[in-house]
Amino acid sequence: MDIDVSINGKSHAIEVENPHRFDVDQAMSGILDFGRENGTDLSPYKLDELIPLMIRGVVGCEAGCPSDAMGVARRGFGNFRIEYIEGGILTATQNLENGRPLELKIFPDF
Repeated sequence: MDIDVSINGKSHAIEVENPHRFDVDQAMSGILDFGRENGTDLSPYKLDELIPLMIRGVVGCEAGCPSDAMGVARRGFGNFRIEYIEGGILTATQNLENGRPLELKIFPDF
């Protein structure tokens, strides 16, 4: 599984070897550094909650197998617009305080 975080077209990729043992703290360290490098504090956007939710939506069976990606998209998360894309991809987008787009994509590993 791959995670891609982008700010205004610049991206930070994370490879997730085992989504059932995802280290959110390690991933967030890289994501927050990426945000700072691009002049943005990403900590208020609760990505540490959003990313595990999206991962479970893609690989989990909490609400029925094979996964509940469409349910995650329907329920949403805060001010993020979450969309299910054909093939099990989930995207979450929101404009940052400075108006630049923040986009998060979770790509399943089928």
